[in-house]
Amino acid sequence: MFKSPFLAAALFAATLALPAAAQDAKKDTPIKPPDSPSKVVLDSWNDVGRKLIAMAEDFPEDKYDFKATPAQRSFAEQLLHAAGANYYFTNPVMGQKPPAGEDPKRDQYKTKADIVTFVKKSFADGAAAIQAKGDNGMSELVVEPFSHQQVRIGDLAYGFIEHCGEHYGQLVVYYRLAGLVPPESRPKK
Repeated sequence: MFKSPFLAAALFAATLALPAAAQDAKKDTPIKPPDSPSKVVLDSWNDVGRKLIAMAEDFPEDKYDFKATPAQRSFAEQLLHAAGANYYFTNPVMGQKPPAGEDPKRDQYKTKADIVTFVKKSFADGAAAIQAKGDNGMSELVVEPFSHQQVRIGDLAYGFIEHCGEHYGQLVVYYRLAGLVPPESRPKK
């Protein structure tokens, strides 16, 4: 492969030196402090919200009632469920009662625009609750609506972030079954 053993040895030594040079450069750069507790929660909340909002805006309206199987929720019902569940976080954190019903009904949200608006609002309301509580508020206790147990606000937020992430994964399957590519899987421009 290499005609010159010197060239092969030089290339080998250069590959070993690159990681060391990168580490030396990092040593000269001051270490950034960690983000605050509420910023970390807020960033995660907004990230999963961004993904679900992108799907809500992107998926064709004529496929909103598509179901992977007859027993499953439709694409629209998945979005309504995830967004509606956010209020089981937001309401207790803001000192309000949780929603009366678990899932908003599809007939209340007849169009894609109605659903997109609701999904956006649910994430904006949750983000506002996180911001209102701030760093100290992430350790405050609230009663988790399903288990009727006290939990820290930050822990409750992560539970709902995970819940939305699970529905994001399910909606990826809906995209693929409909012959579409989810927004997050498309090449970045």
